[in-house]
Amino acid sequence: MTGTLVLAGTPIGDVADAPPRLATELLAAEVIAAEDTRRLRRLTQAMGVHTTGRVVSYFEGNESARTPELVEALLGGARVLLVTDAGMPSVSDPGYRLVAAAVEHDIKVTAVPGPSAVLTALAVSGLPVDRFCFEGFLPRKAGERLGRLRDVADERRTLVYFEAPHRLDDTLAAMAEVLGEERRAAVCRELTKTYEEVKRGPLKELAEWAAEGVRGEITIVVEGAPEPGPQDLDPAELVRRVRVREEAGERRKEAISAVAAEAGLPKREVFDAVVAAKNAAK
Repeated sequence: MTGTLVLAGTPIGDVADAPPRLATELLAAEVIAAEDTRRLRRLTQAMGVHTTGRVVSYFEGNESARTPELVEALLGGARVLLVTDAGMPSVSDPGYRLVAAAVEHDIKVTAVPGPSAVLTALAVSGLPVDRFCFEGFLPRKAGERLGRLRDVADERRTLVYFEAPHRLDDTLAAMAEVLGEERRAAVCRELTKTYEEVKRGPLKELAEWAAEGVRGEITIVVEGAPEPGPQDLDPAELVRRVRVREEAGERRKEAISAVAAEAGLPKREVFDAVVAAKNAAK
């Protein structure tokens, strides 16, 4: 009989959040694949668990090479436990390749549900939670980052992102530029840890706050685009939306029509705002 692959959620901060079943699976595993073996050792010590299974590293740098080895162990009947540094494996962490390979070989895959930075940030953000979209990390390069944001400019579901602290101010500034300065958002820092902080406000204000420097693990939650219909938008916002579409490759006429449609306004009103802004810039 083939073995079982167990994906185990680990605490995102407070070790006390570890589910009881995690200890059971750590003890039962014959192979433990860990994103960081040192962090695994600290976790098991904090939990008072003494593992007996073989521990191997499984991180982004060796994920492709180590997957066949783990599949071989599973085919041989082993119970393999996969843990990452925090949260659920496969969600912006190593794991997808192994799960896909296990499924391809008809190997059972199960999970130990655990803490999630995505759901925790969403729950405490104060933004709509009925429908959301997890976007992971944005590209590091400015142009690619703007392009990815333009792709979701009209997304009406709440958006959730991960970000590194040293890129937070640039990311929030790019979000304000593309999604709108007044779009509501929440920056969730060090969730469940000693210095947990949730900063809420318009994207422009959050970008200014982040420019002073922010530390820790970051999750960003951004309000979705407003529902279509008549909107009370000032001319500057109409011009900004047209500009965003033009920068994405749309012709001005098409951009004006699209902005008018999403704002529930006559095309002439948007056209006049664009012309007025152009004349004012001369």
